[in-house]
Amino acid sequence: MHKLLSRLNGPCLLGNTHSWTAVDVFVKLHRGSGALCQKSAVKQPPPELPEMPACDFKPELYQGMPKERLIGIRKHNCNPMTMKVTYYKKPVFINQGYMQWLWDVDGRRYLDFFAGVVTVSVGHCHPKVTEAAENQLRRLWHTSAIYIYPQMQEYAEKLTTLLPEPLKVVYFVNSGSEANDLAVLMARLHTGNFDILTLRGSYHGGSPQATGLTSNAIYKYPVPSSMGCHNTMCPDVFRGLWGGSQCRDSPVQSIRECSCSPGQCQANDKYIDQLKEMFDTTVPRRIAAFFGEPIQGVGGAIQYPKNYLKETYQLVRERGGICIADEVQTGFGRTGSHFWGFQGHSVIPDMVTMAKGIGNGFPMGALVTTAEIASSFAKGIHYNTFGGNPLACAIASSVLDTIKEDRTQENSANVGTYLMMELAKLRNKYEIIGDVRGKGLQIGVEMVRDKASRDPLPSQDMIQIFEDIKDMGVLIGKGGLYGQTFRIKPPMCITKDDADFFLAVFNQAVLNHMQRK
Repeated sequence: MHKLLSRLNGPCLLGNTHSWTAVDVFVKLHRGSGALCQKSAVKQPPPELPEMPACDFKPELYQGMPKERLIGIRKHNCNPMTMKVTYYKKPVFINQGYMQWLWDVDGRRYLDFFAGVVTVSVGHCHPKVTEAAENQLRRLWHTSAIYIYPQMQEYAEKLTTLLPEPLKVVYFVNSGSEANDLAVLMARLHTGNFDILTLRGSYHGGSPQATGLTSNAIYKYPVPSSMGCHNTMCPDVFRGLWGGSQCRDSPVQSIRECSCSPGQCQANDKYIDQLKEMFDTTVPRRIAAFFGEPIQGVGGAIQYPKNYLKETYQLVRERGGICIADEVQTGFGRTGSHFWGFQGHSVIPDMVTMAKGIGNGFPMGALVTTAEIASSFAKGIHYNTFGGNPLACAIASSVLDTIKEDRTQENSANVGTYLMMELAKLRNKYEIIGDVRGKGLQIGVEMVRDKASRDPLPSQDMIQIFEDIKDMGVLIGKGGLYGQTFRIKPPMCITKDDADFFLAVFNQAVLNHMQRK
């Protein structure tokens, strides 16, 4: 059996539109006879999956190190944490990518539905972005902002035209953690206050200050990190204390019952009361800032009641604080309805931090703020060697052009809404799918033991479903405080056919889980 699986799951013909999976083998063997089929007398074999959508791209043949040596180097010479974050029991060895597709070193093709952790915005190695990078590489890789080079100024102007007044001053950095670190410093200097609020379950980075903003124990170390950061209750209308069926700005609502009259949201009022109580008990009367993701990313695509951020911003500003939108995962059209996630909440923050999709995977980040805040920060010198270098700005500029030319924001809205509506049908079908939520291609599917308790599906069950999805040719992510939420956040170039293939794979993986029980 092992040899047969190895042969069928081994190197495929380059450009082949279907790769054999363990499920395919299972189906084929059940159609035969003998000892391997005895168990199938009790259960019907799963149906065959549809063909993986076609792809004309021909990847290069991998000719690098053997997998065993790669693993050995990773174990002994790389950050030990890389072994812990290897997603699968049997790791995926990636060799090449193109648009929504990835190929491993054996030539097997995968549909990427996680985009390198919500980072590949317009597609792996998108031809337009690749061409822009190649052209800039031939002209100027790097010089620093002590000189004036056109790429930085051109991109700053292009980026700020996409943001509302008065958000017009850009600071270039290299990552989301760095952008949020800078935001903490600027907020404290501008306001003269120290304390900062974030939501429980949030993720704002792994650097020393950003770790203080982050509210998830697995990212914490027993050392001081960004003193003065406080976490308030996350207004999670599915798993939280309060929720209902009309709370979210999403095509799919929670299954929780709702007795609110039109225009009223009792859950929002309750969560705002919790925030007010925190102001009365935990922080000084004057604070520096509130950090909030428009939709929580690592937290599991958590969405808040529709007016929560608007009311929170007002309360924060009354106490001397500024409001910071972390758009590292929600920005650049991913939510579909708007270019920035905060626009879906009808608010204008005082700062916006961004990274990931800004460079389609090229390491880059930015902070955009007001001239007033920038002026108060200019009393000292802030300098970043690599922030906004010519190559980064040329790539990021091409990403903005590509989003417009390829209509990726519109595609995110259309395909994302279709995907969520179809996932909602599966939620209604299976007891272990508790919630489907999100906007555009920022989607979470929360798995539970049962809908009545909403207890998280055990980790071993999550892992098995996760592995099955990978074995059938799709890569997704995981998140949530208990690792109970599948994160569906593909490159924004995916098609409806890609969505249908994923839906078939996900359905089959859930069926496999039910059959194992």
